[in-house]
Amino acid sequence: MQTKEYDRAAQDIGNIVNLGHVNICISDQHIATHYYVTGLGLTRDPFLNTGAGNMWINVGMSQFHLPTGTPEILRGVIGLVVPDRQALLNRLSRVRKTLADTKFEFRESNDCVETVCPWGNRIHVHAPDKERFGRIQLGMPYVRFDVRPGTVPRIARFYREVLQAPADVVKNGSGPEARVQVGEKQYFHFRETDAPERPYDRHHVQIYIADFSGPHRRLKELSLITGETGEYEYRFKDVIDLGSREVLFTVEHETRSQTNPMYGRPLVNRNPAQTNTDYKPGHDSLSWALP
Repeated sequence: MQTKEYDRAAQDIGNIVNLGHVNICISDQHIATHYYVTGLGLTRDPFLNTGAGNMWINVGMSQFHLPTGTPEILRGVIGLVVPDRQALLNRLSRVRKTLADTKFEFRESNDCVETVCPWGNRIHVHAPDKERFGRIQLGMPYVRFDVRPGTVPRIARFYREVLQAPADVVKNGSGPEARVQVGEKQYFHFRETDAPERPYDRHHVQIYIADFSGPHRRLKELSLITGETGEYEYRFKDVIDLGSREVLFTVEHETRSQTNPMYGRPLVNRNPAQTNTDYKPGHDSLSWALP
């Protein structure tokens, strides 16, 4: 019997195994509910941070963390996948009047539905696409950061050598882009732009890594550790040129081990098409993965 040969390297994802959450402050949970839950069709975590100080929003196996405070703006774009584009457009249309006095807007493009949250964060929502997003039908496949010209190759090198993450430089149509794998079909993209760089305002991204101590040792040698949060977590902010030590980009990385008790926690994802006037038993929840 002939044994089928497989490309085993096709399943490698590197040391960063999951993009866990993006943390951006908001000023009003009521407004956030209109956008993230009613508009985008996502789910507020029913178990953790259900009070007025913070709200966690589930999106497949990832989350938004939205503490109440001075609003923060991620310097780039957060990419989501949801299963039904037309249903998304209908929901966004319904919340337009409610969010009229905010920065909320949306428009269709060939690639996605480009939305702006009530405080100005850009969130692009795509339909499932197995070639681009694998089996994700509900999730957060990427965060795209806007960076200065001339920084992309050095950013890719930082992630390869310090975080042990697959990182390469690709063309995006307008220029080079660093693509860093941070999970199964999840990526950080660093896209060069001539636009003035916005000041960093303390928003952060959270990742889980397999080799927890190796990157910590290298980051410590480079004096980049900004927080020893606990047994299962540390933080760093600056992505640097490993030769000159020039800071290329700043965004806090909440870095967790795979032994962190939160790793792999099942997240509740509701089916936003389910209503009390057209209820179908057994269809309350939505899987993050395609069949």
